[in-house]
Amino acid sequence: MPVITISRGTLSGGQNLAECVALKLGYRIISREVLVEAARQYGVEVEKLTAALEQPPGFLERFSLERHRYLAFIRAYLVEAVRNGNVVYHGHAGHFLLRDFPGVLRVRIIANMEYRIKAAMERYGFDRRKAIEYIQKKDAERVRWTRFLYHVNWLDPLLYDVVINLDEVSLSTACQMVCDAALSAEFQGKLSPIEREIEDVILAAKVKAAIAADGTIGDRNLDIKAHEGIVSLEGTVESLDEADKVRMLVRTMPGVKDIESKMSVNGPHW
Repeated sequence: MPVITISRGTLSGGQNLAECVALKLGYRIISREVLVEAARQYGVEVEKLTAALEQPPGFLERFSLERHRYLAFIRAYLVEAVRNGNVVYHGHAGHFLLRDFPGVLRVRIIANMEYRIKAAMERYGFDRRKAIEYIQKKDAERVRWTRFLYHVNWLDPLLYDVVINLDEVSLSTACQMVCDAALSAEFQGKLSPIEREIEDVILAAKVKAAIAADGTIGDRNLDIKAHEGIVSLEGTVESLDEADKVRMLVRTMPGVKDIESKMSVNGPHW
């Protein structure tokens, strides 16, 4: 029951690969609909969620708490959507949004600039100069976005389990390589037993989203984890009243058996 995430540079062929892998394995394929459903569930405009995922710091930087909350909504919906596995997710930083979700095969696709220029010209009707500008701008935004939010370089191959260069292999070969990796004994051996882990990740994500949806809690510095229904709250809040509000909210959530509060108010733990 693996989840496969496919990351790619702008117009590098990731969507085509995702569709091929999903067809071969009989998996569901999801992408932008995650944004649509998350927006509907949390009452946020799709455009705002899209901006939170795609725009680099600068556009939303002064609203960074808002961005943080939107990402909590997207993640909460996404981990629920992939809970049963057998899913291919492409686009919108799936390998980051699912970074602690067990059983994820993280794939990165790269392609040379000529391949991407041709794709941009065909898809958008750009001339060559405009195509190059568009690709470079989008790639730079993704690098800045991941550094800003996750303090890593989006291009680092160590973030992925499989990196495939479409300059060297055909799309069909790349598709078969990903399928083989997903079905390999080595990868399948990592999948059991993970049901409890999945439920804990989902619970923690839902708690984070619920706190974000409250809108009155400065939750950017809160780290939330769950283990067998016990939710751990760490990090800083603005006041004792805010800490009380967090604990009260979390205790009322379905699936929460108990909480471990290690929050601090701008200083030492209490």
